Amino acid sequence: MTDTLFLTSADVDDLAEPADYVTAVREGYRQIGEGAPAEPRTKLGREDPRGMLTTYVALLPETGAMGGYTYSSGFGAGDAWFMTPLFDAESGEPLAVIDGASMNPFKTGAAGGVAVDALAREDATEVAVIGSGSQARGQLRATATVRPFEAVRVFSPTAENRESFATEFDERLDADVRAVGSASEALADADIVITATTASDPVIDDADVEPGTHVTAMGQYAPGRNELPPELVARATYVPDLTARATRDAGSYLAAVDAGLVDAEAGIAADLGEVVAGAHPGRTSDEEVTVFDSGGTGIETVAAAHLLYERASEAGIGETIDFAPASEALTGR
Repeated sequence: MTDTLFLTSADVDDLAEPADYVTAVREGYRQIGEGAPAEPRTKLGREDPRGMLTTYVALLPETGAMGGYTYSSGFGAGDAWFMTPLFDAESGEPLAVIDGASMNPFKTGAAGGVAVDALAREDATEVAVIGSGSQARGQLRATATVRPFEAVRVFSPTAENRESFATEFDERLDADVRAVGSASEALADADIVITATTASDPVIDDADVEPGTHVTAMGQYAPGRNELPPELVARATYVPDLTARATRDAGSYLAAVDAGLVDAEAGIAADLGEVVAGAHPGRTSDEEVTVFDSGGTGIETVAAAHLLYERASEAGIGETIDFAPASEALTGR
């Protein structure tokens, strides 16, 4: 038997700050950029009751951990459940099982923060946020740790939601944060644009994205659903979290391919790990438009889960559960 740590969402709530997640996730992407393995999501769907089972994995040898997410959404409960198994990358033993719901916006936001740090202009000070939910919140909190924002403008269709978001972050950030009445108004003079929505069609116009802008899109990861206009993807230096995922389910990229604006393979400049590891330069000029397409991977999941596992172990948080090794339990008797 081996003792495996079980952590609830409440256990991990206060174990790490956004900057901690960004540091851990950056290190994870560096390892992937230097050849560590990661696989894009696998999705299994059902129509009645409607739902989806998703899994993705990564192995981070220098972190010493491997694992990923297995989560369900929809089905009869009409909700989502995030299970995060974490294994030791040396022994293979299970280190932890984590309820990954509360860490989700932080680890996903951290991937966006890493991308902004790698791809946005150094002098970027104004950000536009399209969306006002938990993922938009996670993206902004992480991104604010890598650039000193002076102004943040947020738009989402429901005025009450965008006003509440702006009020929260005006108090949280050392920046002028305000809600605006349209995506175009949010993007005016923006150096960084974050889209984090549930929309199936583009939520910004290509003409509103000025030269030199960095765009992080993380709201959609399905063919036929795209937050970004194809023309924007075509003129940008396009960097996904994983190249294998982009050609499979990155809706914005696939829309540009379907429109004949980019070649299915040649339109991808590099994946984020290659940029972080220095194998690709990423941005090469102040006039260049860059796009990071974040659909979720095991990279940020394993990096964040291992961070939380270490913090919890040091603090004596969580309960242990017993796992029997196959050499003992796989007997067939």
